[in-house]
Amino acid sequence: MKKVIKMREMSDNQDGIIKKVAATGDTGRRLREMGLVPETAIKIQGRAPLRDPVAVKLRDFVLTLRNNEASSIFVEVDVPDAGELRD
Repeated sequence: MKKVIKMREMSDNQDGIIKKVAATGDTGRRLREMGLVPETAIKIQGRAPLRDPVAVKLRDFVLTLRNNEASSIFVEVDVPDAGELRD
């Protein structure tokens, strides 16, 4: 089952596909210039000890984002069905 969540809510090593970048102005432009555009595959590489910033792998590089930036990016992720959890 697919679900759209904020990038900030993703777990370490979780894969997803960017669906929307809600940031506007200079922040939105900067995020898009770094390659964070809809339909781009990403993977959460890890987080700093205090959970901010987050390291995101996309294409052939790793990018770090602050949580406030990651909150403006919506990502489609796979969520296991209830039946899959019991198997």
